[in-house]
Amino acid sequence: MQSLRSRFRIWPDPTQADPGRPKDSTVLNDEESKQKRPLARGAYLLPNALTTAALLAGFYAIIAAVQGETVSACVAIVVAGLLDGIDGRVARMTGTQSEFGVQYDSLSDMVSFGIAPAILVWSWSLSSLELAGPIGQKIGWLSAFFYAACGALRLARFNTQAGVADKRFFQGLASPAAAGTLVSTIWFCESRGIGPDSVAWPMLVLTVLLGAMMVSRLRYFSFKGGGASERERVPIAWIFVLLVVIVLLAIDLPAVLFTIGVLYVSSGLVLTLRGRAQRRRSRRRDGSG
Repeated sequence: MQSLRSRFRIWPDPTQADPGRPKDSTVLNDEESKQKRPLARGAYLLPNALTTAALLAGFYAIIAAVQGETVSACVAIVVAGLLDGIDGRVARMTGTQSEFGVQYDSLSDMVSFGIAPAILVWSWSLSSLELAGPIGQKIGWLSAFFYAACGALRLARFNTQAGVADKRFFQGLASPAAAGTLVSTIWFCESRGIGPDSVAWPMLVLTVLLGAMMVSRLRYFSFKGGGASERERVPIAWIFVLLVVIVLLAIDLPAVLFTIGVLYVSSGLVLTLRGRAQRRRSRRRDGSG
């Protein structure tokens, strides 16, 4: 004889799940976490994969520079710069920023924008200074080392000041920008048939100057914004400028990259001098008031 509960179903059987009853929140959280875990893992790997690709491009640039494939080395460093600009933004968009990613990105930058450009400029032009004698040979490789060492110092300072620095500006020329300027100069000379021996001494001056600017206190726009709204960060005028630059890049890539590098490097000096002038004027107003 069936029980009253089983016959009329007045009380639910505690051993069976009620299909009309919502699942326990703990069960839902477990199921949601299982569904999100693969996506989170993939999102975490994506920026690190881009950083690894940038590291690969920098490593290939070193191999190409040693083998005398100058243009291939220049292209590889430019590709590394593009990937370096993407990986951080992907990490912020996916919410997968981590201390590991920051350190890994810095190590990749050291190879791609510190070691690779230094070896490239030495193998392409500075090695010809050995024709000036033993002193010229030493000056050549020491200037390349100076650039690489300044790149390491620049990255170390950036990592230690990341939490307190104004995100709108860089203090000192960023290593990707320095590498881009140096590489675009080499690429421009190659495209115009300018021999590396004829520009060995100017390239030495440029290499040392870019290294010094990386560890300087000059201010450069970072183009990262600083808490402003998205509309303020990306005005319509910048979109138009970007389209013009893309068209010009398609016409003459080495010349446009060289021009952009020179303008950006010069902007740091202009921005710093303008800031100092504004501070002097504000002090005069405070003193007169």
